[in-house]
Amino acid sequence: MSKYKKMYKEKLCTPEEAAKQVKSGDAIDYGFFNGKPVAFDRALAQRKDELSDVIIQTCVTLLPVPEVVLRDPLGEAFTYHDVHFSPLTRIMQSRGAQNVFYAPPVLGEAEMYSCPIDAESGKFGIPLRDVMALRTTPMDEHGYFNFGLSNSCTYEQAVNAKKLIIEENPNMPTALGGSKEKIHISQVDHIINEESPLGEIPLKEPTDIDRQIAKHVLEHIEDGCCIQLGIGGMPNALGQLISETDLKDLGGHTEMLSDAYVDMFESGRMTGLKKNSDIGKIVYTFALGSKRLYDFVHNNKALASCNVFYSNHPISLSKIDKLISINQALKVDIYSQVSAENSDFRQISGNGGMLDFVQGAYWSKGGKSMICLPSSYTNKEGEIISNILPILPLGTTVTVPRQSVHMIVTEYGCAIMKGASTWARAERLIEIAHPKFRDDLIRTAQENRIWRRSNKIA
Repeated sequence: MSKYKKMYKEKLCTPEEAAKQVKSGDAIDYGFFNGKPVAFDRALAQRKDELSDVIIQTCVTLLPVPEVVLRDPLGEAFTYHDVHFSPLTRIMQSRGAQNVFYAPPVLGEAEMYSCPIDAESGKFGIPLRDVMALRTTPMDEHGYFNFGLSNSCTYEQAVNAKKLIIEENPNMPTALGGSKEKIHISQVDHIINEESPLGEIPLKEPTDIDRQIAKHVLEHIEDGCCIQLGIGGMPNALGQLISETDLKDLGGHTEMLSDAYVDMFESGRMTGLKKNSDIGKIVYTFALGSKRLYDFVHNNKALASCNVFYSNHPISLSKIDKLISINQALKVDIYSQVSAENSDFRQISGNGGMLDFVQGAYWSKGGKSMICLPSSYTNKEGEIISNILPILPLGTTVTVPRQSVHMIVTEYGCAIMKGASTWARAERLIEIAHPKFRDDLIRTAQENRIWRRSNKIA
């Protein structure tokens, strides 16, 4: 028996034995995305009546629903923090769970949150976790557990936690690095063996408006650009459109690896051969989508799973030439303030790495940042509601401040905000608003004295 197999045997335990490591008052990290432990969570929830004041933090809740929330919706033992709200998190909160909260990060700096507190500088304000539990691949012949579909800040969380619990799962694909994509058995305290399905997100079928927005974005992409896509129907539409073009040697550098990248790679459009770093590699920090995507990730030498500072931080992004960042928003006001995460005090999504890529792409040589949204939507009563507003509603947070916004795109065109005055921003946004609301927006801009008489008004 090899020394690694011997260590493995010594550390192997049941989920219930691993859950006994938790005590009242502990702070726990669950792995992000598909790194969330399932068997450990189930066993920990069984201890609800024994524990109190346990804080659990993760990022993007996928099925199955966390047992610590199901068994303790009032938060008598567990408080659940999600760093990026998912549909499942919203459902849990809307159905009365009182222990579910949002924990807003700047994702590109998230590794810093897991470092020891620096009392002298006061830079790090999060105490080290008592326990980290995460789902990984099974151990390889060299004693390593691969983080699979979720790299992000996992390594920093793991090495700085007082206890590290691995839940190995044979369904987890091996994601090649990159950087910080694995951990050695010598750094692990307990191992659980569990086979459970990975969480998938259904592919959102692009609407006609999504396709129109994607066409406007496509006008700004040329051979050799490096593409970052966010989540949603429009990015899927863009990936499909790119696959049908004659664009050459596109690169990929993104926070989230989605099914759209499979389309671009398999069509031959995304070779990465013109990148000035990570040549021939699509860099990402987590993958989320369909089984097709997860199969694509497994042992794929064209991909590089990297830690979130490398994938997201503007300092890293600014060094990538011709980086084109494409993200979606919920609302924008005529001051060009962007909200992509909540509305009227209701948390819908999270800010994630959007601001990272907005800044990093703009600082990139030849780079561009595009924030996309439909100009309007139709509510349940059949009314058309504008997504370009006089001002963001009370309780709606600003995800991207106006001074950081480069371009905003709707189905009516693309508006450049950088370097523009308040009246010019308002004018350009009104031009790409739904025609039904343009006159009202002009009146509001005049009332707020951010409008000057120009060729746009008689």
